Amino acid sequence: VQLQASGGGLVQAGGSLRLSCTVSGNIFSLYPMGWYRQAPGKQRELVASIASRSSGFKTKYADSVKDRFTVSRDNAKKTVDLQMNSLKPEDTAVYYCNTDPYLWDWGQGTLVTVSS
Repeated sequence: VQLQASGGGLVQAGGSLRLSCTVSGNIFSLYPMGWYRQAPGKQRELVASIASRSSGFKTKYADSVKDRFTVSRDNAKKTVDLQMNSLKPEDTAVYYCNTDPYLWDWGQGTLVTVSS
């Protein structure tokens, strides 16, 4: 399985970005998927996840992003997206997707930089 995240960039505080992650292979639909981030000098953390169809596509969010971020998935396209609104400088990080909990090798991630 290969993970390819995209959509990062530089945005001003209060702005929005939409990240997308494409997953190779044919087992995507079976797994709950998560978005993680790693800020400089900090550990990687899970910020949002979405369950599989069999679990009703339930979502969960870290408190720090609740009501600002929305995770979604498209099993046909094998993608998982993260809509990020009202971005804050503390959201600056490299963002990755993986299963929740993570099982696969990490892809390159996509850098999100939020300026104040």
